Amino acid sequence: MTATVVNDQAAVASRVSVPRGYRFELVKLVSQWRIRLLVLACWIAPALFVAVVSRQSTLPTDTLFGRWMHATGWAGPLVMLGFAGTWALPLLTSVVAGDVFASEDRLGTWRHLLVAVRSPRRIFAAKALASLSVILLLVAGLACSSTVGGVVAVGDQPLAGLDGHLLAPSDAAGKVLLAWVCVLAPTLALAAIGLLGSVALGRSPMGLLLPALVALAMQLAQMLPLPVAVRLALPSYAFIAWNGLFTSPMQLGPLLIGIVVSLAWAVLATALAYVLFLRRDFTNPTYDGSGRRAVTTGLLPLAALVALTVTVVTVATPSTGSGIQQDKVQRSVATAFAHLYRLQTEQLNRPDVTEAQLRATAACDKGAGRLAAEGPGNDWRCVVSWHLPGVEATGQAVYQLDVTADGRFVADGDGPKEVNGYFLVRTPIGDAPNPLWQFDSNVELLSTPPPKG
Repeated sequence: MTATVVNDQAAVASRVSVPRGYRFELVKLVSQWRIRLLVLACWIAPALFVAVVSRQSTLPTDTLFGRWMHATGWAGPLVMLGFAGTWALPLLTSVVAGDVFASEDRLGTWRHLLVAVRSPRRIFAAKALASLSVILLLVAGLACSSTVGGVVAVGDQPLAGLDGHLLAPSDAAGKVLLAWVCVLAPTLALAAIGLLGSVALGRSPMGLLLPALVALAMQLAQMLPLPVAVRLALPSYAFIAWNGLFTSPMQLGPLLIGIVVSLAWAVLATALAYVLFLRRDFTNPTYDGSGRRAVTTGLLPLAALVALTVTVVTVATPSTGSGIQQDKVQRSVATAFAHLYRLQTEQLNRPDVTEAQLRATAACDKGAGRLAAEGPGNDWRCVVSWHLPGVEATGQAVYQLDVTADGRFVADGDGPKEVNGYFLVRTPIGDAPNPLWQFDSNVELLSTPPPKG
């Protein structure tokens, strides 16, 4: 009896602590060649990419802030952020979190790990924290490397926001950093889905691919004309909601909702992975996933979370339909035009004029007036009117708009060419295209009152 008690006490005393287990799991991850390769790629490749692209004559104008890569180094990390949210971060979470448990199944090392640690709970905590640390290291590399590459290659100039107003370099730096911090929330959601897939599907390749497949499905959903509540209920929206930081005033509503939704997904998916991990059979060497339990314990709660989020967002926000209405488009176009008109005036060495003096307004229709002026599409047309001090005639310019389902739009100048045609203007860093020729902006999907004044 005494020997049994002593043995039990020795077993308890020999349990490995979470910090020690975390260090062990972190060393295991970093020792893998593919993780080392990813770390090097994330800390080196973005700087080279941004520096090279910024020097090219053709810029990635289809990417948000891509057309400003010639003008300021702060556009580079935002272009990289758009690419990371679409492709890089889902793949990184798949490689790291999606394989952290499945690798033990493939190698058949669960028995040895359990004998050494003696606590499935501590094993789960150590593996989850180690994978999170590596993912944060990779995200930090993408952000820092792209920022250094942009600032070194182009310089620390002001950045034009999505509504055309200029951000001072210090303000641009702060918002770029905040944008990268905000995408950590959906990244954590994908990492938690990776943990869930790694636990539930065992050595199956689907566990490794689950975060990337879920992210791809959500991206496809974001391209559809979904109701606002459904769009905001998906954690993938937080990957694009950061653009609201670059307007004045900032569009924080969709961003905060996206962050909360993403964190809810992260907590729920991690909790489900934890429950499945504690219930699994470690004595079966041929274990290959939880089968039906993975669907009932993993998929159904996440689907219920989506339904709950849609209901809460629908009740809490007054927006209906796509969230893209005529008055919002007109307000966004007029605001961006007024800010960029001032920028053009400065570049052409003309007398300064304020936005209040311009009194810019926009009249927009869709489908040449044959369609209801709402929803996404490339058939929007806007006529912008403005006034100059001491001039009786009202100036007018025409823009063709391509509005996407997530609220972003590209305005393409359609005359007169002296105002929004293509020509080069002199800037402190060299010749650049007319800022009124083409510009990016966005429509806030949530209903908000128009700005005063």
